[in-house]
Amino acid sequence: MNDVSPRRSGGRAARRASRAAPPALDQRSIRPGMSGGAYNPLTQAQIERIHQTALDALEQIGLADAPPSGVAYLTGAGAVQGDDGRIRFPRALIEDTIARANRDVTLMGRDPRHDMHLSGTKVHYGTAGAAVHMVDVDGRNYRECTVQDLHDAARIADVLDNIHFVQRPMVCRDIPDNFEMDMNTIYGCCAGTTKHVGVSFTERSYAKAGIEMLHIIAGGEDKWRERPFVSNSNCFVVPPMKFATESCEVMEECIEGGMPVLLLSAGMAGATAPSTIAGAIMQATAECLAGLVYVNAVKPGHPAIFGTWPFGLDLRTGAMTGGSGEQALLSAGCAQMHRFYDLPGGAVGGITDAKLPDMQAGWEAMCSNVMAGLSGLNMVYEAAGMHASLLGFCLESLILGDDLIGHAQRCVRGIEVDDETLALEQVREVCIGGPGHYLGTSQTLARMQSDFQYPKLGNRMSPKQWDESGKPDLIRDTIARKEQILSERSAARFDPATDAAIRKAFKIHLPA
Repeated sequence: MNDVSPRRSGGRAARRASRAAPPALDQRSIRPGMSGGAYNPLTQAQIERIHQTALDALEQIGLADAPPSGVAYLTGAGAVQGDDGRIRFPRALIEDTIARANRDVTLMGRDPRHDMHLSGTKVHYGTAGAAVHMVDVDGRNYRECTVQDLHDAARIADVLDNIHFVQRPMVCRDIPDNFEMDMNTIYGCCAGTTKHVGVSFTERSYAKAGIEMLHIIAGGEDKWRERPFVSNSNCFVVPPMKFATESCEVMEECIEGGMPVLLLSAGMAGATAPSTIAGAIMQATAECLAGLVYVNAVKPGHPAIFGTWPFGLDLRTGAMTGGSGEQALLSAGCAQMHRFYDLPGGAVGGITDAKLPDMQAGWEAMCSNVMAGLSGLNMVYEAAGMHASLLGFCLESLILGDDLIGHAQRCVRGIEVDDETLALEQVREVCIGGPGHYLGTSQTLARMQSDFQYPKLGNRMSPKQWDESGKPDLIRDTIARKEQILSERSAARFDPATDAAIRKAFKIHLPA
């Protein structure tokens, strides 16, 4: 008997240690790129009608204000410039472009383990936006963003499992020179994370310079072109139905430089897009189809994300409502249009109108993140950290968003039904001569990690445990987690030689 007990205890200890250790990626309950698509707010007939109306809009109304270079590319591809200067798109041109477009895009990270393969209904969540304020949770106020804040956001996102990419979530308000701001945005993000990064450029020459910085980071132009780990978030249109001249020129430069492009149409329903959900989706679809023709006229097959980003509006006040149910429906409907075209696409989710990480922020962020994932949206932008309808960014909410998105992804994964999960034999063993419950059975223990998603900060204690533990507070715990992450050097920082080369060529505002 004395020999048996230690072995049994050791076995239990080993099992506990195994369960406590992080599971391998393929054994986790969730992972990047799981397939959604179970939720479909639009019927097939409605999708077809939106598509046909978008084609009518492009053929009859067209887009204004293309730059001269864009006019040349588009008319060379078969678009027609009218006497009014607007570019109109024959149906056949749109259909041929869709057929030829790159529909299996990989957005790469500096670390290949963060590569995102965009096709079908594979879902990824990340940051985005252009917040001008940081949310100070301790002081319950807002202050202007700095390049250090941007770098810190990238550093935090780098260690969060459920943030799959880092598109610039804020602008560096402490750098008044636009060129320096664009260059420091690249530096601040890439020095903070090895996940895929998205940035914007103010002018074409800035894009050219930014790509030169990326050559240094990558170790040469050839290595950059082989693995472009930064994409251009490009607002190529000014809704309704006008090209953004300077942004189009930036887009051309990025395509020539081998940088993937997010074709971003961000109309406001009721202001710069129709107030109806269907109308806003239709206009964004039409504008992005025009952008797709543009990209493929510059370089056929260039990697482009179909970025329909229509936003909701509170028609009582004119304020944006990123946390509304209407916003969730807008993004879910857009995801269905991407699937209809079989094109890699992105839209928004997770935005909150709340000013602080409170209950309102939670319900708003979860609603749109779950609906976006269930609809099979490839890229869910602005999924964590965004407050005050995109005016504020919160590092604590970024961390809390990791938990929230984890649960959203578990919803995306859905329910598997097979012989093992139906568990008939397990029921037989438990009920006939067994313990009469499933706690501690080998089947239950074996699926603890593969079937269940556990919060890192969310509290599941009983009231008694909570009281005995000193009544831990979610926000206080999140602040402590933030400070712990930021106390450690970023694993993404550049080697000294690379950093010195960047600083020699560009004015970098972050300390070495």
